[in-house]
Amino acid sequence: MILSEFKPFEEIMESLKDDNKVFLLGCKGCAEASETGGLPQLEEMKGKLEAQGKKVTGYTTLEFLCQKALVKSRLAPIKEKVLASDSVLVMSCGIGVQASANAINKYCRPACNTTPLGDTRGTWPSYERCRECGDCVLDYTGGICPLTQCSKSLLNGACGGASKGKCEVAPEKDCGWELIYHRLKDLNQLDKLKIYIPPKDFAKMEPWKLIPTTFYDIEYIEEEERGG
Repeated sequence: MILSEFKPFEEIMESLKDDNKVFLLGCKGCAEASETGGLPQLEEMKGKLEAQGKKVTGYTTLEFLCQKALVKSRLAPIKEKVLASDSVLVMSCGIGVQASANAINKYCRPACNTTPLGDTRGTWPSYERCRECGDCVLDYTGGICPLTQCSKSLLNGACGGASKGKCEVAPEKDCGWELIYHRLKDLNQLDKLKIYIPPKDFAKMEPWKLIPTTFYDIEYIEEEERGG
């Protein structure tokens, strides 16, 4: 389980300041247990946004937002409501926001921060990862986490050491900030790169090496077994 808590409503409204129409997406997994992404929370958020003049084109909760294939299949019957929105406000942990952004051709904004849990993690069948930093920045990076997708966890652009799209620290890995740039370009949101993201308080985060997991990335393991 991954814990999440709501961002201050003022911060959510600031992220939506240029969006008139919003689709709300919740998660019946960890977020519902955290009381941030269940149906009652979606309905409450709908009311609060409409009171601020926003039009909510629709809302739904899915079993597990960390499953991209599930997100695509479950949203297919209501894709018109999703496409009619200016952005999707995702009420889940950072994994759900990232997976949704990879599955939906819409700007996905986080409504929540993911908080450090400690102890063992159950992992999910995809490559999205969350550092549980307690102050999600996915709104600035198109739904790609710079803390996990950049080997150096840089918050304000690439280091300049990438070669042919690959990281200088881990040459087998795509440069996280090149991925962010192309995502923002595709979504016509390159102005986001002008926004300065303050340094993180790493004392609030659990070091990777101290986080035991019960299972590792299914897609990665299957690719390795195929010799990919």
